[in-house]
Amino acid sequence: MTRDSARMLRLGAFMRPASIHTGAWRWPGGFADANFNFAHLERFAQTLERGCFDAFFMADHLAVLNMPMAALMRSATVTSFDPLTLLPALAVCTERLGLIATASTSYNEPYHVARKFASLDHLSGGRAGWNLVTSANPMEALNFNRDAHLEHADRYRRAREFFDVVTGLWDSWADDAFVRDMASGIFFDPEKMHVLDHRGPEFQVRGPLNVARPIQGWPVIVQAGASEAGRQIAAETAEAVFASANTLAEAQAFYADLKRRTRDAGREPEHLKILPGAFVVVGDSVAEARALKRKLDGLVHPESAISSLSVLIGHDLTGLPLDAPLPDIPESNASKSARERLVAMAREEQLTVGELAQVAGGSYGLLEIVGTPQSIADTMEEWLVTRACDGFNVMFPYLPDGLDAFVDRVVPELQRRGIFRRVYEGRTLRENLGLPRIENRWFASR
Repeated sequence: MTRDSARMLRLGAFMRPASIHTGAWRWPGGFADANFNFAHLERFAQTLERGCFDAFFMADHLAVLNMPMAALMRSATVTSFDPLTLLPALAVCTERLGLIATASTSYNEPYHVARKFASLDHLSGGRAGWNLVTSANPMEALNFNRDAHLEHADRYRRAREFFDVVTGLWDSWADDAFVRDMASGIFFDPEKMHVLDHRGPEFQVRGPLNVARPIQGWPVIVQAGASEAGRQIAAETAEAVFASANTLAEAQAFYADLKRRTRDAGREPEHLKILPGAFVVVGDSVAEARALKRKLDGLVHPESAISSLSVLIGHDLTGLPLDAPLPDIPESNASKSARERLVAMAREEQLTVGELAQVAGGSYGLLEIVGTPQSIADTMEEWLVTRACDGFNVMFPYLPDGLDAFVDRVVPELQRRGIFRRVYEGRTLRENLGLPRIENRWFASR
């Protein structure tokens, strides 16, 4: 394969905060309490930094998942730290690793989000990223004074205005607004403070933000939606997209579409990094890696598998015959992209309900790269050079072993090929992702 020498893999780590796999907490020698044990999470973050990963990405839920108790009692995700409490703590024990957190635009207020991420950016020395989501879990509505989830179109309309308000608040102060002149007693220059005074269909926010402008200008904006509305808001606002393609052709089509939309939105396509989720299992041989994956999948209880599939597909599938094909599934108010991906997989691969549930309880239908360090690097390099991605959001099968195997065995192979860094390029997340610092819309830089 020929390679553009300027193109380097970007690697995020999807930590959720620990493994995405439903059976991971049961892995022999693993940490059953990884989601809620800071010592373990500190170790994971430091291992990622040793491996020169771009970012630790922490997904979030604002409700316990809507599952039957027989499945819920087997889920390790019922308890985890709030991302914007955990990531500042991880900022203290790391130096270069980016720190990306999910914050919902459906069940937060813009001022809260702007203030927390600006604070994280300062505390981390410029390593914060905001994963802008509209919430896929309808149960979240019941925890925020609502009887039902906002409709899909309404969620994205609110999200677009939410983004405008948050970024407007981040621009409240010029970079040099705080003169702190002890002799004159002047702490800040009033001419370098902007009052947003936003009044829109969804929000009325005066401002200014009571946190200085973030070190990066804005924390890096991340998005994960793959629906029509999700792609469009990503093209207009995002700087990294966590994609969900599981074939090369699908990934190439998504990549081309989103880069085109970004250009049409008047933005530089290279300033949007597309990172498909990749569930990676490392073995000494392909056969051994596949055996490890089978062993891990065997730890997923059938109740958990079918409930995970129900959540992702937006309909209760319990009671369906596990050995029968998936019936027609109507649209719901949950994530459209997850439903479409899993239904398409079931049709194309002729999977039964039980087989599809096993996928949902494991890699969630995302790309699986199962093999040796060399074969894993082959796949990642192929996706990079054929414009299917700019990197990957890596999901580890179990912790700590799966993470250690990737950092100690796959990363050196990627580095040997010259497609992944050996040292960090800079100190901020933007510098390491190759993204420009955002200029203040109200105050020209000097």
